[in-house]
Amino acid sequence: MSIDVGSIVEGKVTGITNFGAFVELENGRTGLVHISEVADAYVKDINDYLKEDENVKVKVINIADGKIGLSIRQVNPKPSSESNNYHHGKNRRRAASSAVDFEERLARFMKDSDERQQALKKSQDAKRGGRGAR
Repeated sequence: MSIDVGSIVEGKVTGITNFGAFVELENGRTGLVHISEVADAYVKDINDYLKEDENVKVKVINIADGKIGLSIRQVNPKPSSESNNYHHGKNRRRAASSAVDFEERLARFMKDSDERQQALKKSQDAKRGGRGAR
């Protein structure tokens, strides 16, 4: 089986590094899935998404100097913008409640931040010997 750019093939994860995963393809050749090509979300630890000896579907995204670049995230199509829209259908309530949660958390953060700044200012003033003293 020949491997062409754009083709989708199956392979087996043979090694995991901090920058990606090596996948052995059906023809015995090995390619690299860079960490940025594992999932649509930010991937901090690749071990949360892949395990060694796991079979995965990958898309060949480039072949250069005998090296094969692979992608897992390009195999699975992204959801359409209409289904991903929070203001569509029953997700409207969830968007409203998450906005309230965010506003609540932001207000709490601002209050805590102001209190900490005031305490820091009092502490610094006390070390200087009161207001305006040097």
